[in-house]
Amino acid sequence: MADSGLLAHQRQERIVELVRRSGAVRVAELVGELGVSDMTVRRDLDALERSGAVKKVHGGAVLASGAAMDEPRFEAKSGLESAAKAAVADAAAALVEPGSVVAVSAGTTAFAVASRLLEVPGLTVVTNSLPVADLLRGAEEQYGAAAPSLLLTGGAPTRSAALVGPLADQSIKALHVDLLVLGAHGVSEEAGLTTPNLAESQTNRALIGSARRLVVVADHTKWGVIGLSRFASLGEVDVFVTDDGLGAQARSVLSDAVGELLVAEGSGA
Repeated sequence: MADSGLLAHQRQERIVELVRRSGAVRVAELVGELGVSDMTVRRDLDALERSGAVKKVHGGAVLASGAAMDEPRFEAKSGLESAAKAAVADAAAALVEPGSVVAVSAGTTAFAVASRLLEVPGLTVVTNSLPVADLLRGAEEQYGAAAPSLLLTGGAPTRSAALVGPLADQSIKALHVDLLVLGAHGVSEEAGLTTPNLAESQTNRALIGSARRLVVVADHTKWGVIGLSRFASLGEVDVFVTDDGLGAQARSVLSDAVGELLVAEGSGA
């Protein structure tokens, strides 16, 4: 309850940030996060609903625009949960073998994994992420021929800097990769892996179909979030990499559903 000294407008800004990040929040979670009473949280939610920032639902709140359709920009997400993403990225990068062909999806956590692959020898990286492509192109100047080879899928860019659509899907389906590092907007027991973008969902399906092994990277804030379109079930995941901020119940669900659950320590959550 470190935030108990916040003023009303500061609390409300924090609530909106949490809703945008996770898609939805519960009153009980806000009580613990903000260090205030249940009644104070409900008053803050009333004020935010009147302003149009959130919509109150039973036990909590969602984005007024509809959480399932909200697609934050890459830049907006890149500074969130940085310690958790770093821990996840370190654990996921350790799964990549030298000399392999690796596909890296769009998303800030997948980008963090890509940043750990620059010195892995002999890699070929396939990506539909513009930031990952920029990262690898920049690495050529520093590492020269030792830098990973880059294959960019093509396609139309989304708000989250993913290349998607028929052109991307067609090029991906012609490829065979050893391992896919895949991020997700949301993860849940009921819906599996989801995204708010229908075209990105289809392109993610193409990436999954091209890969011999699927590694999903998602920090603890993605659990319980459900986007508009499902692109994979939990049972399709070979390795699910998350951070130690994930709760015990979610860990139990994932342990039973996926091939292997890796929980990276050091997120600070």
